[in-house]
Amino acid sequence: MLKDKVIFFLGNTRFDGNIKSTSLFIARNLAKTNTVFFIDYPFTLKDYFNYMKTDQLKERGNKFSIFSDGLIDTDLPNLKIVITPPVLPINFMPEGTVFRSLLKINELLISLRIKKILKDKKITDFIFINSFNFHYPNLARKIKPTLTVYHCVDPMIMPYDMKHGIESEKHLVLHSDLVICTSVKLTQEKKLLNKNTYFVPNASDSDNGFRPINETIPVHPKLLDKRKPIVGYLGTIERRIDYNLLLAVVKANKDKTFILAGPVEEDYLSNPLFEETNVHQLGAVPYLEVPQVINSFDLAIIPFKKDEVSRTIFPIKLFEYLSFGKPVVSTDFNIDLKDFTDDIVDYCADAASFSRAINTALENDNSLKSEERKALANQNTWKKRSDYIAEILSQHLELKTGHN
Repeated sequence: MLKDKVIFFLGNTRFDGNIKSTSLFIARNLAKTNTVFFIDYPFTLKDYFNYMKTDQLKERGNKFSIFSDGLIDTDLPNLKIVITPPVLPINFMPEGTVFRSLLKINELLISLRIKKILKDKKITDFIFINSFNFHYPNLARKIKPTLTVYHCVDPMIMPYDMKHGIESEKHLVLHSDLVICTSVKLTQEKKLLNKNTYFVPNASDSDNGFRPINETIPVHPKLLDKRKPIVGYLGTIERRIDYNLLLAVVKANKDKTFILAGPVEEDYLSNPLFEETNVHQLGAVPYLEVPQVINSFDLAIIPFKKDEVSRTIFPIKLFEYLSFGKPVVSTDFNIDLKDFTDDIVDYCADAASFSRAINTALENDNSLKSEERKALANQNTWKKRSDYIAEILSQHLELKTGHN
């Protein structure tokens, strides 16, 4: 068991963002038995001025100062947020010597903040986890942790990330003591570069303030007037969705209301799917409203296209849906998911089988099946995943230092 250790997380999101990250879920769970410092996704100077009048900047107050320790308390005594000084906005630059030289300045700014905390708290031994923030690949070298971990949570597909991230992530994988990946495909890829690579899939937050209680959570106000049954999707409306399949399913099920809850990327705003009368966009959903939205669904869907990118995805929403006892119908974009869902989820190869699965699930749903889904979700929580990660960290600490 990993206990009484110090862990620094470099996150890939901001701690107060609308989207709660995998890294923050894990950090919160590890903080129950360890001291955890969660390094907020660094603001660039451009971000600083763009956010000047926002609540996000007010929340951080004077923590950006180079003279501050940057620490913000949380609801957990052992979890602290670390705000770094603003860094240079350099991602627009071409890959090369100049970019990598300026990157060293940014990494120096972040490392000085960490070193100040280490000195003030008299910390000499600590674990450093880079959670999918490949923008700062050499940070561990500057702060010299006892154990260095790279946490790969997604495939790299966005042009902004790929511009410098492909080279940076390769460096991270090669120079970390161990690598943890959220899908089998990612694990297989990274294991070619680092033999100490482990598969730890995503999970749900149902055991950490997100636990659904169907009888006490009302229907979301925006769905009160929608005709039932409601077939719902919660997540960003973007490239991974199979729009052709979903359009065919929607047209074949005019008696059902299809809800797409989440922000829509600009490239997909004019998709013909949104012209269908039984399709409704809900827009971005605040995290605290997620339980209401999912509980308003009669059935939940994951309509991802089947390609090499999707093969690396292990969606958090799968277990979030199941934690509410909702029947789930998905495309067969990642066959590895079947190993975690005990024939409880239908995985479909085309629009016809997807449509049949929706109708069969709605016609045969009952309270017993709902409880089976909740029980399955309860076996796939962030607490259990964090316990497994803690076990891996503990084993590698012992191998590297000779003691647990």
